[in-house]
Formats: sequence, structure tokens, C-alpha cells
Amino acid sequence: MVLNEGNQSSVNMFILLGFSEYPRLQASLFLVFLTIYTITLVGNLGIIVVIRTSPKLHTPMYFFLSHLSVLDICYSSVFTPKLLGILVVEDRVISFRGCMAQFFFGCAFVITEMSMLAVMAYDRFVAVCNPLLYTVAVSPKLCSLLVAGTYTWGGMCSLTITCSLLELSFCESNVIHHFGCEYSAIISASCSDTHFSQLTCFIISTLNEVCSLLIILTSYASIVVTIIKIPSAGGLRKAFSTCASHLTAITIFHGTVLFLYCVPNSKSSWLLVKVATVFFTIMIPMLNPLIYSLRNKDVKETVRRLITMKLLCPSI
Repeated sequence: MVLNEGNQSSVNMFILLGFSEYPRLQASLFLVFLTIYTITLVGNLGIIVVIRTSPKLHTPMYFFLSHLSVLDICYSSVFTPKLLGILVVEDRVISFRGCMAQFFFGCAFVITEMSMLAVMAYDRFVAVCNPLLYTVAVSPKLCSLLVAGTYTWGGMCSLTITCSLLELSFCESNVIHHFGCEYSAIISASCSDTHFSQLTCFIISTLNEVCSLLIILTSYASIVVTIIKIPSAGGLRKAFSTCASHLTAITIFHGTVLFLYCVPNSKSSWLLVKVATVFFTIMIPMLNPLIYSLRNKDVKETVRRLITMKLLCPSI
């Protein structure tokens, strides 16, 4: 504890409680989360390698998908290693700067992924509704600008919220009832007025969620109208298959975000928030590569071909 000029003590470190209220489950939870994290890394790295090594997948859709996999690896890696650490060691301490850095990167990657899913919805809209203009409307230059824009926007939004947290004081209790520096858990540990920070977070979160969902819903409403007009069953099936994987990922991601919005910030809901955050930061990054590989014909064919080539030509 250190003393600042306002005669209030402020912490220079936090204690993460994690799932310490369930000591008998620590080893089991460690093995489960380690397995999920390993699958997340292997699955998303696999998606990136498959896309980069197959010329057939060098299209805007798979360009965005590769960046989605990068984001899944990044924001899962922000929280999971620390969670694994506090499950097996007694030292549950995280420095104040480390906590703020963890929040900044976690928030930045989540907002970036939210924007990336909206960009991917626009890509599917152009592919289905204007297929003849697809290569012109979604050019490589535009793809690069859209991706750069999502990363920049995510970083700016996260920096703004993080700065609002840095203005808070954390006196007396330095315990965070979470396995990571999640926003509501940090706010609960503060002893100063959090109104400005909460207002900032609410405006930015609502803006991102509303804009992202508006782009997604508008894109898929247009896609549904176009699909209905397709006369052939084959064309209908192909149009639907191009969107099914992305729509599944969107439903899981935004469904979890909206669920976390609805959970009240109280002691009785801390466990629920932790479980929902586990699903959001650990499960979703694992599910995305499974969704896109199991439901995507092009990816499955490319993986099958690469495996066949390795079996026939192991020296390659």
C-alpha cells in the first residue's frame, strides 16, 4: 500500500481470488482450462496456416477469418495464462500496472473482434448480394484498411476506458473477486466515485454493440431477401453455406456479450460473472476454429488435401 496526495491509500498490487472458494476443484479446473487453451492455440494457428498455405483461400473472407483467429489467440492469451497460474500456485498477486495492462489488451481485442465480425458480415453481404462486383467492392486495399481500422478503433476505445480506470483510487481492500482484471471486478475494488468511468464504459460499450449489431442485422436482412429470390436449390444451399459459420460465431459472441450486460454487479452474481467470462475469454476462442472448420467446405477440403500430401510425401 502507498499513500497518495489525497490522504487516501492506493494499492500497487491486487490479489486475484479466482476460483479459490472451490479448493478441491483447483486441479481439475487447471487441467480443463489447459486443455481448452491448447485446443484454442492449435485450432486457431491451424486455421491461419491453412489459409496462408492454400492459394484457393486467398480471398477477402479468409483474410478476415485469419485475423479473427489472431484475435482469438490474443485475447485468450491475455487471461488464460494468469488463470492457470493462480490455480496451481499460492501467489495470486498481480501488480497494478499489470492489471491495467491486462484490462487494456483484453478490452482492445474484444472490441476489435466485435468490429471484425461486423466487417465479415459486410463481406458476406457483398458476396451474396453483389457477387459480380465482389472483387471490386472488397478489394485487397479495402480489406487492409478495414482490418487496420478495426485494430485502431479497438485500441482507442480500450485506451479511453483504461484511462478512466487510472483516475480511480483503490484503498483498503485490494482484492479482486475474479480470475482477471475484468471491468466490473476492478470497479468493485475501487473506493472512489466510479460514475465517470462507468458512464464512459457504458457509452463506448453501447456504441460498439449497437453499431456492430446494426451492421450485422442489416447485412443479413439483405442476404435473406437475396437468398429467398434465388430460384435454384443448389444456389440457395451455396448462399446459405457461405454465411452459416459466420452467423453461428456471431450468435455465440454477441449472445455472451449481451448476457454479461444483463448480469447485475453484486456479490451474489460474482460467480455468474466469472463463469460467463470463462466462456467468453476461453471457450469462444476455442469454438471459432471448430465452427469454421467443421462447417466450411473449403477449409475441410484444404485440410484434407494437406494431410494427404503429408502422408504421401512426408519429407515435404
